[in-house]
Amino acid sequence: MAHSVQEVLELAKNVKMVDIRFTDLPGQWQHFTIPVSRLNAEFFEEGIPFDGSSIRGFQEIHESDMLLIPDANTAFIDPVANIPTLVVNCDVYDPITLQPYPRDPRFVARKAEAYLRQTGIADTAFFGPEAEFFIFDNVRYSSGTQESYYHIDSEEGWWNSGRADRQNFGGQISPKRGYFPVPPTDTLQDVRSEIVMALEAAGVEMEIHHHEVATAGQSELGMRFNTLTRMADNTLLYKYIAKNVARKNGKTVTFMPKPLFGDNGSGMHVHSSLWKGDKNVFFEASGYAGLSDTAKYYIGGLLKHAPALLALTSPTTNSFRRLVPGYEAPVNLAYSQRNRSAICRIPVTKSSKAKRVEFRAPDPSANPYLCFSAILMAGLDGIQNRIDPGAPQDKDLYDLPSEEAKKVKQVPGSLGAVLDALEADHEFLLKGDVFTTDLLEAYISYKRVNELEPVRLRPTPFEFTLYFDI
Repeated sequence: MAHSVQEVLELAKNVKMVDIRFTDLPGQWQHFTIPVSRLNAEFFEEGIPFDGSSIRGFQEIHESDMLLIPDANTAFIDPVANIPTLVVNCDVYDPITLQPYPRDPRFVARKAEAYLRQTGIADTAFFGPEAEFFIFDNVRYSSGTQESYYHIDSEEGWWNSGRADRQNFGGQISPKRGYFPVPPTDTLQDVRSEIVMALEAAGVEMEIHHHEVATAGQSELGMRFNTLTRMADNTLLYKYIAKNVARKNGKTVTFMPKPLFGDNGSGMHVHSSLWKGDKNVFFEASGYAGLSDTAKYYIGGLLKHAPALLALTSPTTNSFRRLVPGYEAPVNLAYSQRNRSAICRIPVTKSSKAKRVEFRAPDPSANPYLCFSAILMAGLDGIQNRIDPGAPQDKDLYDLPSEEAKKVKQVPGSLGAVLDALEADHEFLLKGDVFTTDLLEAYISYKRVNELEPVRLRPTPFEFTLYFDI
């Protein structure tokens, strides 16, 4: 990736097109493309106008004219485009006042980093998400007046083990057995390697890739941690590259949290740590799991605000098909050094530099700018108010005696409940004007009108199994 306007202009000598990208409120990349001849130094100062009237979560038509200002630090050569193309992320501005647009998710992330510095608690927040996804061979779905269905297929799906209409090699992956056999059982080694190489070509430092627990192509790639805003940029790039490399290989990718019944869903465990200069303020050798008091208060903030946080970190109706007590998802409001059923885990590490907190509830349907910013703000609120997270839970929280289990609180069980929680508990997000009331109201309204209500109104296929013959 380039780091200055001059470096971007040098990169641009080898391309034909420039792709201009920004992010809507739910968290999807949007883009348009200009000829490289339009790219010059002034472009990075003056920006380029666009019509924001149809962008999800942005203003209505009477305030639709907006301005995009490119961030030179984000520029890279697109490794999956057939025509040589330079990509640059942009921030959204008001074209009249020339002020950043308050509903721009990337602006929220930049404000969160500025607020952290303002508190004096730390200079830098590092984030490392683990976004899981599925690589399928075929998918069909429809929802209409008289029908509603989905159909997924994968060469390694366990349901294909008895297929007789063509040659069958066997070796399909049984539910929860995908972690992690070698090829040929793992059919996606080369596809994942291609995705990793493409991400590295785009400037993202990669660390690992592997098959995940579920059948039918569940996968994960490991990106090296980065600062909050840059990590959110990289998360959108990760999704873009994974989808496009898969498509070039005749496959399709989804980051939907729970596409398969009866097997693991896709989470996005988010690791974070705070640094002041070259010191990791989360580390204290004598503390539980090597945690400082600052880190424990950070966890206290995450646990206290978790119901509201989930509206931004697990923000779809489908998220709550994954966040179900007794299954693989971390729904227990507790923390632990090794227990993966707790919502906060402290990964075991011998290095003080690697000491961090893992928040396990998020999934990759989240807008990463809002997700990471909300996690940071909840943690900072915990530090500022010295919120005690209580004692750690170093036992299997799914196997507790009933009396003990009742004492462990769990996250809400639906999108509607967490949106209600966000309405009731959002003051911590408003500090430093990081989130605004307007943005939160627009976000909650969008989720209720466009996701929650349509799902609530529609019968599901399984209801026919349950009720058709009553």
